[in-house]
Amino acid sequence: MVQKIKFGTDGWRGMIAEDYTFANLRRTAQGFAEYMIAQGRGQEWIVLGHDKRFHSENFAAAAAEVLAANGLHVYLTNGPTPTPVISYAVVAKHAAGAVNITASHNPPTDNGFKVRDEHGGAIDPDGLKEIEARIPDDESAVKRVSLAEAKADGRVVVFDAAPDYIAHLKDLIDLEPIRAAGLNVLVDPMWGNGAGWFPRLLDGGATRVTEIHNIRNPVFPEMKRPEPIPPNVDVGLAKTTELGADVLLILDGDADRVGAGDENGTFLHQLQMYGLMAFYLLEVRGQRGPIVKTISTTKMLNKLGKIYDVPVHETGVGFKFIAPKMIETDAMIGGEESGGYAFRGNVPERDGILAGLYFLDMMVKLGKKPSELLQMLFDKVGAHYYDRIDSRFSGDRAAREQIIRNANPATLGGLKVTGLNTLDGYQFLLEDGGWLLIRFSGTEPLLRVYTETTHGDKVQAVLQDGLKVAGI
Repeated sequence: MVQKIKFGTDGWRGMIAEDYTFANLRRTAQGFAEYMIAQGRGQEWIVLGHDKRFHSENFAAAAAEVLAANGLHVYLTNGPTPTPVISYAVVAKHAAGAVNITASHNPPTDNGFKVRDEHGGAIDPDGLKEIEARIPDDESAVKRVSLAEAKADGRVVVFDAAPDYIAHLKDLIDLEPIRAAGLNVLVDPMWGNGAGWFPRLLDGGATRVTEIHNIRNPVFPEMKRPEPIPPNVDVGLAKTTELGADVLLILDGDADRVGAGDENGTFLHQLQMYGLMAFYLLEVRGQRGPIVKTISTTKMLNKLGKIYDVPVHETGVGFKFIAPKMIETDAMIGGEESGGYAFRGNVPERDGILAGLYFLDMMVKLGKKPSELLQMLFDKVGAHYYDRIDSRFSGDRAAREQIIRNANPATLGGLKVTGLNTLDGYQFLLEDGGWLLIRFSGTEPLLRVYTETTHGDKVQAVLQDGLKVAGI
């Protein structure tokens, strides 16, 4: 029986040994190679990297063998490498794209196959569909050459992507004021590829950087998954107060997303972080330009857009929508609810390392602790409250969507429903300018229910009503 491989928002993810097997990975690599050939780029270079999950380096080697056998040339990273570093390597090496063996923030049972275009950003939805369509039904159609042979004849070159990325950072941010500030920074790289990066970048000054969860451990102890949201961040938040740190920076497993905790060990959620990132660029750095946001992230951005007279563009969920829109509009910043933010001057792709450095720079430039920065933002746009509930579902997705479409609620959590946005999922607009969104994950059998409102006491009531609308 043919096992169909389905691409989600970034590529393909699956459960190791169940559907994420070497045979299926090679089939997927063959589909990507045929896509590149069809694009007229069959003799060009592809950057290929991996994370610290189980067998990732071996899955990467298998993908390299397939790409090389199809005539492509491969820059293979010399070890686990953050996704933003891999993405920048595409630009630095003038490559045609990238493949990244990572499941990002998924549970430890999973691995993945992320793909990137010549800009280092996500491939657009049409491109993803074409790659998926070109994946052969079985391994008999897969071309392979041994990795040793491909290395020997120069079709695969092992390299270190870090130096080019670090040199590039110096064009985006001056690290000396952060090094000299004397901050006490705690970093949780969540057992992933971001380990060692902040100590490396900020070494040599008065600022101290301490890391936790910074070795390779593919079962990710002390968290359900390497995703910078509660309860995965709880150990780091407790350690923040224990050490008296000024800030906690949290990277997901492949370091393209960032979260933070304030000096009191309170989590700054993803919508607050996006608001702060945009506020930093507008207010501290004086930048101007479009903001690109997904439907699932904060309306604080719309308010900042009005205050600073910059346009705000809304897209579906995923960087496959954000990256093309950023390129089209020369956006200042683009981001999503999951904690991924991209910046003009960098590749149109999430970069948790750069976002973390920008957050530290904001602290230094304004001389404020994280809780004070959040209050500054709220002073500009008003307080906003957010939460989300993820629920696994079984049965027919189409039938559940019909339940949602038929619900037609007049109120949610006591707030009047004023409209419905179906750009990506089902977003019920609320009378206070807030919203409730119900949508299905693109990578897992999960139904996500999110809300943002200006009424802190109504968040849980809105979410519970949202679950009822979804038939849960």
